[in-house]
Amino acid sequence: MHFIPEDLDDYVVSHSENEPELLQQLNRETYQKILQPRMLSGHYQGRVLSMISKLVNPKNILEIGTYTGYSALCLVEGMQKDGVLHTIDVNEELLDFQRKYFDKSGYGKQIYQHLGNALDIIPTLDTTFDLVFIDADKDNYSNYFNVIINKLNSGGIILSDNVLWSGKVLDKTFKKEDISTPALIEYNKLLKEDNRVETVIFPIRDGLTISRKI
Repeated sequence: MHFIPEDLDDYVVSHSENEPELLQQLNRETYQKILQPRMLSGHYQGRVLSMISKLVNPKNILEIGTYTGYSALCLVEGMQKDGVLHTIDVNEELLDFQRKYFDKSGYGKQIYQHLGNALDIIPTLDTTFDLVFIDADKDNYSNYFNVIINKLNSGGIILSDNVLWSGKVLDKTFKKEDISTPALIEYNKLLKEDNRVETVIFPIRDGLTISRKI
């Protein structure tokens, strides 16, 4: 989804950092072989994630929703040399695909893959985090926030993807079977009202929230 005219969006992308070669390869292979390739963060948003990570310079990163590993590889670009990224997904079929690119990146030994329900896995991780990226099932966003907020270091950052949901967050007449839209509306309200964080929504692609723990 474009929130600005497409030709202006093209200008923004062309005047932002280039997509690294390895991520170009990952992008192409995802579109060739994997279902729902639009789930990929992609060139521009990937550079945004990379830039934020470089500004934060996190030691420990948590990612909820790995998909093919593109966003993880963007986030580790700003990680400290002895840092670690934990990434969680429910799709067992993508583990080998992710690992291939993680190992190619040179960060392979610092990226830990977890398979299963993030709400079960996160409490078992014996660490705290400087940077968290949420990009998984939308109906659990509020639950993810509640389980990670006490594992987020003071000054730590939560990035939440798809928070504008193609503009559906403005829709007051969503269908009963649509569980994602009301869940995101509730999540955006939670971030705005929770006094433990300060939050800004960026109209980047499908909406990206940056929340900082106070």
